[in-house]
Formats: sequence, structure tokens, C-alpha cells
Amino acid sequence: MAKDQYSSFKELYRAEKDGTDYQKQVVKRTSNYLIMAPHGGRIEPGTSELAKAVASGEHSLYLFEGIRKRPHSDLHVTSHRYDDEDAIEIASEHAVVVAFHGRRDRDDPVTVHVGGLDAAIRDTIVNELELEGFDAAVGSGELAGEHTNNICNRGSRSMGVQLEIPKSLRNDLLLKPDLLENFSRAVRKAITLR
Repeated sequence: MAKDQYSSFKELYRAEKDGTDYQKQVVKRTSNYLIMAPHGGRIEPGTSELAKAVASGEHSLYLFEGIRKRPHSDLHVTSHRYDDEDAIEIASEHAVVVAFHGRRDRDDPVTVHVGGLDAAIRDTIVNELELEGFDAAVGSGELAGEHTNNICNRGSRSMGVQLEIPKSLRNDLLLKPDLLENFSRAVRKAITLR
């Protein structure tokens, strides 16, 4: 995978233009849960839609979206270097942070890899997704989401969850509303069970 063009949002904001290159959406609701797409829009397509579907009208929402079609690495700031002040602030105000990410299909176009430091919610999400018929597994290696500075682990409890969803599955979820509803329902149920 190509190296990120920017190592921080401070660098990105000096070079890129709000409303032309990227846009942000921050919606605070009276919920303990924050749903994020830190690489939304055209950066990791489909993750914004997934985050919105899970947040519904109930949970807080943070989206950072690439607007123009560009290489993935142009606006991607890796999760453990995610220093956007709005993201850090809203994350710190919530007990549970769930971040949606996209990954390449590689040799596995169906499995959702669930990581993060909140092992209880992580494992519950894996279980609920499997009950809905999705392939899910605990993330490992670069998909583990265990760095303490990972934006998903910046909530008030210093642990959260990230879902790495393959491109083929994201495409299916966007094309099939019933499938998206099943996926969203499984994640919503999992986070509120804990």
C-alpha cells in the first residue's frame, strides 16, 4: 500500500482545502456511542454510508470525507496519527467509539476484521455479525487496532473498536439495502449489549 502523503492533519490542513478536497461532519447526540468513518467519502468508499447507517438518528457521528477522486493515500492519515481536533474532542466525550474502515479484498473479499482495545465489544460485534450471516473475525497484525493512539481507542474509556471491511462487501452493502440493514442492526445490537 502506498505511503500516506500526510503524517498528520496539521500537514493535511496546510495543503488541502475544506469544501474542495475534503469535508467533515460532526453530529453530537445524547448517546454514549460515537460512530466514525475517519477515512470516508472517496478515501475508503462506503465507510461513510456504513457509519451513517449504524449511527442512524441515535448515536453521535464523525465523518472525514475525501470529496475528489484521488489515490487513497492522498487524504489518508493513519489511525494512530489521527490528530484532527474535532475527532479527538468528540471521541473523548463518548464511552464507546466504533470506527469503520475499508480494506482491499486481497485474498479475502468477505471477512470483516474487528479490532480495537475493547475486547468485549469487539468479540460481541464478531458474534452478532456472524449471527446475521456475515464472515467476521478478530483482527490481527495491522488490522488489530490496538495502538493506544488509534482514534477508535481515544474515547473516555481509552478503548474502542474498529471494523475493517473489504471492498467487495462494502460494494454489496451499498447495493443491497436489506443487507446493509442487517449489517447495521448487528453492529448496533452488539455495541448496546455491552
